[in-house]
Amino acid sequence: MHIDRDIKLDFRDVLIRPKRSALPSRAEVDVSREFAFKHSQHRYRGIPIVAANMDTIGTFDMARALAPAGLSVALHKHYGEDELAGFFGSLEVKSSAFYSMGITRADQEKFERVMKRGGAAVQYVCIDVANGYTESFVEFVAKFREAWPALTIMAGNVVTGEMTEELILSGADIVKVGIGPGSVCTTRGMTGVGYPQLSAVIECADAAHGLGGRICSDGGCAAPGDIAKAFGGGADFVMLGGMLAGHAECGGEIVERDGKRYQRFYGMSENEGTITLVRDPWTVPGALAVEGGEKVRPFMAGETLNWKVQD
Repeated sequence: MHIDRDIKLDFRDVLIRPKRSALPSRAEVDVSREFAFKHSQHRYRGIPIVAANMDTIGTFDMARALAPAGLSVALHKHYGEDELAGFFGSLEVKSSAFYSMGITRADQEKFERVMKRGGAAVQYVCIDVANGYTESFVEFVAKFREAWPALTIMAGNVVTGEMTEELILSGADIVKVGIGPGSVCTTRGMTGVGYPQLSAVIECADAAHGLGGRICSDGGCAAPGDIAKAFGGGADFVMLGGMLAGHAECGGEIVERDGKRYQRFYGMSENEGTITLVRDPWTVPGALAVEGGEKVRPFMAGETLNWKVQD
């Protein structure tokens, strides 16, 4: 075994040192970006924040709410073919939402059917697996790029520079970076695998940008300052899950305790049917209650995402 003794950092380990600025207020900061993707050649302009393809976050309602503000959503994998074809087919312009998929034959066949029925609006695809270090994953990305040269592909997850380079050279425009940093992700505890998120972002961004690729920091953001740190570390996009939970646009079940309403959300792209509850969530004090791969957030009844986007 090799022990890496270099210092590795999470977002909580650092602060951004202030510098003099000509801007009179934080409200004057423009966080939109514009660039072209390496393989698809699509030109992007928007605010590069993406709602995660978690079962209760990456919803159609979330996509409709965020699109007018220039933000994106990675739709979760569990919508049916008819639902996806109906969503994309109803749009008059290309969507900023990512179609999310795995790498099985069933995933590929489902995607091809959706593209035949409503694919004119699809321009972004997120090829998402828990472990991006397999040959089968890299081969799938390469074949998908060959079959769909005009689509912008985000693929992951990985945390090291060499796999970032491998995926970009295989056809990915954006590499999704992060293993285990999410607030409700149990990967690190269950498998012992992971990497401090800020260091992963710094190293993967350096590798990607050297090849003309982009990265998306996925996980680990618990406050707006963490988003700033991810961008400062070189991330081109930042993916958020738990920070967007608890809103009306989310798909989580509403539960009550002591007269207060909460909304469930899940820290993985699998749906709730795959989660085994390991303890009573209400035995954990505080605003968040842990249920294995599940938590709850106070439900903001009647509130939309507008206030959070503006903030």
